[in-house]
Amino acid sequence: MSPRRWLLADQLGPHFLDDPDQPVLLVEARELFRRRPMHRQRAHLILSALRHRAAELGERALLLRTGTFREALDRVAGPVEMCHPHSRAALRFARSVPGLAVLPPRGFVTDRADFAAWADRQPGPLRMTDFFRYASRRHGVLTAPDGDDEPRCRPRSAGPTRPVPPPPPVVEDDIDARVRHDLDRWAADGVRFVGRDGPRRFPATHAEAQARLAHFLRHRLPEYDRYADVMSVQDPLLAHSGLSSSFTLGLLDPEPAVRAAERAWRDGSASRAAVEAFLRGLLGWREFLWQLYWYREPRHPGAGRLVAAEPLPQWFADLDADVVEARCLADVLGAVRDTAFTHHVPRLRVLNNYALQRGWRPAELVDWFQRSFVDGADWVMNATVLGMSHGADLPLVETRPYAVDGTDIDEISDYCAGCRYTPERALGDLACPYTGGFETFLHRNRERLLDDPRLAAELARRDDPEHREAVLAQEEKRGSTPP
Repeated sequence: MSPRRWLLADQLGPHFLDDPDQPVLLVEARELFRRRPMHRQRAHLILSALRHRAAELGERALLLRTGTFREALDRVAGPVEMCHPHSRAALRFARSVPGLAVLPPRGFVTDRADFAAWADRQPGPLRMTDFFRYASRRHGVLTAPDGDDEPRCRPRSAGPTRPVPPPPPVVEDDIDARVRHDLDRWAADGVRFVGRDGPRRFPATHAEAQARLAHFLRHRLPEYDRYADVMSVQDPLLAHSGLSSSFTLGLLDPEPAVRAAERAWRDGSASRAAVEAFLRGLLGWREFLWQLYWYREPRHPGAGRLVAAEPLPQWFADLDADVVEARCLADVLGAVRDTAFTHHVPRLRVLNNYALQRGWRPAELVDWFQRSFVDGADWVMNATVLGMSHGADLPLVETRPYAVDGTDIDEISDYCAGCRYTPERALGDLACPYTGGFETFLHRNRERLLDDPRLAAELARRDDPEHREAVLAQEEKRGSTPP
């Protein structure tokens, strides 16, 4: 009897199957939604993607709706196999099930053995830039005829220059209507969600994701380098692809997407700078974070060298943007509430940055990101939040705290022009919470930041004792209340 391939909710693309006639198992485990509050739109996307995949496969698919995965497996006759799961918890569960075969990982470009061999050769901390250079050469990406295949850093974006067409909208169908009905029923039965319900905004099928990828490559990729580091209240997506959830759900295989972006450079439809900026995320950061997750098991989430012991405040956990006056944070938190998504710049410079300044517990922030975003995943959020935001002590990896003040946000966004706060001010009624918070963060972690040249220089500029004490008192009074 041919084994039935169990496709998890992040393994829903065609590249997770080997045979057009292969029998498939899909499971809706209600326990995963009941265990902790999840964003309503994230829950909708997961269920919609599972049910759409079952509809595509027809009689080949067995879709089970149970309380737990183990209950589902007890109802399956015959052998079951699965591709390597994308979390340590799922892998531990798979290994606890007698007879469940676990195949090698899929959905990534670089082989784990190749990454381990590269990482073992590194003389110092592991750096994404070094890995991207290695991966580009290893897979022959962005190699020029003249041999100039060295990835180059793009210049810092000054701001948006012209509009780009929005991605094609997602059209909901009967499956989405049934999902919404079921989630309403679950909520009535006591399953708690955060965020607002709304129309499905992100692909739930391989075909939808392919259409959005094709649109991005044609219309938005050519402008990507202009907008990669920009935030705008007028256009939350700018030239970003909005495809992170499609890759996280496994609807898209990254290797063909990498090659398609590279072809855009070779045929002249997009500059090398634009293509490289996009690939630094897809072939660079995405692969690097995945490989790190499995290369060396991290310490307990939240272990780090910075002072961060405050609990996540309820207004932030509940996505209550209406109580926030700081325009950037109100807009970004509102976007998470309304869409379960923002691109990577607001995540780092607005959300992570504020949590870092206020000393919120990193483990709680990791959990919040995983539950609140449509693309939330343990292997992504752990290293991103702990490393890129909080400078946590991830073994063998170079990390640094991602802290900036209000003037940095003003430089790359249009938020400050309409805000009641003044980005240059650290003291007074008009003082920007990010600027005062940044100074407080520096002073609170003084001894821990001396080995970071950028932050040590910022600290040296703020050596007036009277000013320091005034800022510390002001921000201690503000604490974790909505700014």
